[in-house]
Amino acid sequence: MDFQALSFIFNRALALTFSKKKLLFVFIVLVLSGLLVVFFRGLALHAGHWVQLSLTFLPIFVCTGILLSMGILLIRIYHDQVKRREVNYWETLARSWEVIIGASYFAIPIILSYLLLWILLGIFVLLREVPAMGEFFSVILSFGPFLINLGTLVLCLFSLTLLFIIAPLIALKGLERGVIFQLAVKRLEKDPFANLVLLLIALLPLVLVVFLLLLAASLTGSMCLECQSPLQTILKWFFIMVPFTAFLTPAVIFFFNFAAEAHVLMQKQIVQK
Repeated sequence: MDFQALSFIFNRALALTFSKKKLLFVFIVLVLSGLLVVFFRGLALHAGHWVQLSLTFLPIFVCTGILLSMGILLIRIYHDQVKRREVNYWETLARSWEVIIGASYFAIPIILSYLLLWILLGIFVLLREVPAMGEFFSVILSFGPFLINLGTLVLCLFSLTLLFIIAPLIALKGLERGVIFQLAVKRLEKDPFANLVLLLIALLPLVLVVFLLLLAASLTGSMCLECQSPLQTILKWFFIMVPFTAFLTPAVIFFFNFAAEAHVLMQKQIVQK
């Protein structure tokens, strides 16, 4: 892997990002995912910290399954575009339907793992409320919530890696879990540094867009009046979420395009070795 190869796949992934049909499809999926996030955030209003934590991370892991299914379809469309074949979105969707539905189940172990961590965190919250001994448990067992929250963040990173590595494998190789697992492990073992660099490049446009959007949202919040009711707050989040997802759409498409390019590039290196 050299700079010229990276430049070529980056430019090709970027050039095939701005397709009207693809942009519209991804925008609709992101809006639906955004509705899920807004709904959970609405439920978290005025809730305790423990409940707020679950309602913050749970939609992230649910959206991982949605994005994985969407990414498989995007990668198959991108594969046809690279091969200069005629792209029929409905035909590709019909041909990929079983794989798309099956791939969404890859997010279930992540969701169950998070729910287990959340229940363990709840045990520490209960111990803190024990009369007389609560403060003692809170101090002595403070490492517990720290490790649990660290595990939650690791699950987020794992979800991101799942989208980058597993999505192109399923899209191009099928849904055989044993084969997918072996290929993923083989790819990571061969060149961890190259995989990390490729992941960072794929995330670069997404990180830049998210940074600008969060900055704009922060400035908007300082200019707008405070909402007087939970309904007003939820509606405010919704109307900010729609343009938020619109600007995120090209970056998400590029992420999956580049994930497909990275998969092919790493497979060539494995074969050469």
